[in-house]
Amino acid sequence: MIVSKRNSLRLAAVATFSALVLGAAGTAMAAAPAVPGASAPAASAVPAASAGITAKPSVTSVQAWRLFRVAGTTTGLKAGSAVTLQQKQHGTWVTLPASVHTTRNGSYSLGVKLGIKGLNELRIISGNTASPVFTVTVR
Repeated sequence: MIVSKRNSLRLAAVATFSALVLGAAGTAMAAAPAVPGASAPAASAVPAASAGITAKPSVTSVQAWRLFRVAGTTTGLKAGSAVTLQQKQHGTWVTLPASVHTTRNGSYSLGVKLGIKGLNELRIISGNTASPVFTVTVR
């Protein structure tokens, strides 16, 4: 999809507003990690495929609404799987409208613009698999 600079700013503003509304409403879906100590008989009876996601931002600090990239690789996921960016807002993981499909070898590169100033906790998810949390400071 080709997006002009003007439309990308509009899209980024709408994306941030949408993320804030979803976060405030508490209706965002997030992949929750397993609760320690909880028993899961089905999972223990059948060994799960080892899936994983790595994520590395191109910067650790960026000005508001400036483009940066998050790149990484996936293992145990089907080629072409969608990976999506999530941001922690008020203690809840909010899914942002920033998504891309993995390549044949499981890699991805996602362009991101953030507008919420301060330290942003982020992660990449695909289904129930999530990357380790990484941070980007928006100035």
